[in-house]
Amino acid sequence: MRIVVLDGYALNPGDLSWDKLNELGNVKIYDRTSLNEIEERAKGADILFTNKTPLNRGILEKLPELKYIGVLATGYNVVDIDEAKKRNIIVTNIPNYSTMSVAQMTFALLLELCYHAEQHSIAVKSGEWANSKDFCFWKHPLTELAGKTIGIIGFGNIGQKVADIATAFGMDVMAFSRTKNDQSHRTNFRWAELNELFAQSDVVSLHCPLFPETRGLINKETLKLMKSSAFLINTSRGPVIVEEDLAEALEKGIIAGAGIDVMSSEPPKADNPLFNTKNCIITPHVAWATKEARIRLMDIAANNLKAFIEGKPVNVVNQ
Repeated sequence: MRIVVLDGYALNPGDLSWDKLNELGNVKIYDRTSLNEIEERAKGADILFTNKTPLNRGILEKLPELKYIGVLATGYNVVDIDEAKKRNIIVTNIPNYSTMSVAQMTFALLLELCYHAEQHSIAVKSGEWANSKDFCFWKHPLTELAGKTIGIIGFGNIGQKVADIATAFGMDVMAFSRTKNDQSHRTNFRWAELNELFAQSDVVSLHCPLFPETRGLINKETLKLMKSSAFLINTSRGPVIVEEDLAEALEKGIIAGAGIDVMSSEPPKADNPLFNTKNCIITPHVAWATKEARIRLMDIAANNLKAFIEGKPVNVVNQ
C-alpha cells in the first residue's frame, strides 16, 4: 500500500516519529508540496495525507488508485468532499486533538493584552526600570479578568474549555452556538444571541468553524456593537474577521485590543492592515502546535488509517 504525506513539516518538523504510519505501508513524506507538484507526487498513491495542500476535483480526477485521504487537521475544506464521495474515497479528519492547546493560547493572547508582559520586559531590559525614580512603573493600563464577562462564539470542545478556564479566573460566561447542549453545571453561564453577546462582553473569543454564515462575522457593524474597552480574541479561522474593519476599529478606539492567531490568508501578505495597527497581537497560527497536541494528532492520524485498513473507518467526514 503506497502512502504519501504531501505536507508533513508543520506536523513534524523533526521532533516526532512517523513510525506508526510506516508500519501501515510504504510511506513517502514530503515536507511541502506546491500546487504544480501535487499530481506527480500523488500519482499512484492508495493513501494521501494532507494538511493544507488542496485536493480539488481536478486533482482527484487524475488519481484513480486513491482510496483514502487523511486530513492532518480538524478542518477539511482543503478537500473537495463531494468529489471524493463520488469517487468512493474515504476522507477523515483529526478531531479534538488540540482542545487544551488552543484554549491555553486563547488566554496567552488575552493575558498579554491585559498585562503587556513582553513590552514591559523590553522596557526593563532597555533600562527604564533601572532609571526609574519609583519602585515600579507601567507603560500601559493593566486589566484584571475577575468580574469581567467573556462572550464565546462557538461552544464546542474548545469553547467549553475556554469557559472552564475563564471560570477559574473569576469571569462570567456568555455563549452563542448553533446547538445548545446542557450547561446546567455552570453557575456563571448563560446563552446569548450575537448582538447581546457583542454588546455585553468585555472579551469576545471566537471558536466557531468557518461556514458561509460565519465568514466576515466580525465586521464594521458587529465591532461597533462592542464596548470600547473590550478585547477580541480569534483562535478559530481567519476569514471570520474582516481584517480591514478590525484594523480601523483598533485605530479609532472602537475596541481596546485584539489577539489573533489566524488570518484570512496564510502566510499573510506583507501589507496586511493589521501588521501596523496598535493594540493588536498576532501569532502565526500556532495555537494547535504544542508538541503534546502534535503527538496526539500523529497518533489519531495513524489510528484513523489503521481503522480504514481494517474495514471500520472512523472520523469520516464524507459519509
